Amino acid sequence: MEKFQTEILKILQEDGRCTPAKIAVMLGKTEAEVAAAVRGMEEKGIIVKYTAIVNGERLAEETVQALIEVRVSPQKASGFDAIAEEIYRFDEVKSCYLMSGGYDLAVFIEGKTLRDVARFVSERLSTLDDVLSTATHFILKKYKIEGTITDKEDENRLRLSVQA
Repeated sequence: MEKFQTEILKILQEDGRCTPAKIAVMLGKTEAEVAAAVRGMEEKGIIVKYTAIVNGERLAEETVQALIEVRVSPQKASGFDAIAEEIYRFDEVKSCYLMSGGYDLAVFIEGKTLRDVARFVSERLSTLDDVLSTATHFILKKYKIEGTITDKEDENRLRLSVQA
């Protein structure tokens, strides 16, 4: 990947709303060059999605989120890919990662209630043929999401005043 594309990605990761015109000014390129580079990265699957980071604690409607450690038995022909696909296709699954260490998949899910999450794990996830075991960890509070501190008041409190 060329440096120009890497610079665009850094800008978009910091602010996905940044327009090609603004990026062009920042990088000293034309808007057309930036737009073409972004379009090319979208077509190649480098840029997968644009999204907003939401602090769910500030919403009126609450959800329950959990990280589930999943140990699986890899399949001969497809390794972990087939069972991972079976799992990530569930609507409740928000993210799914292949991991090294004590478990194979890290699965992040969301439900309306604690009971919904428990039911998903006990009735849908753990009953899959290749799932050997699960360990569910409920997310109690998010301090930082994707590099962004969720509570700006906490961030300001951490800064010390400097006096000369």
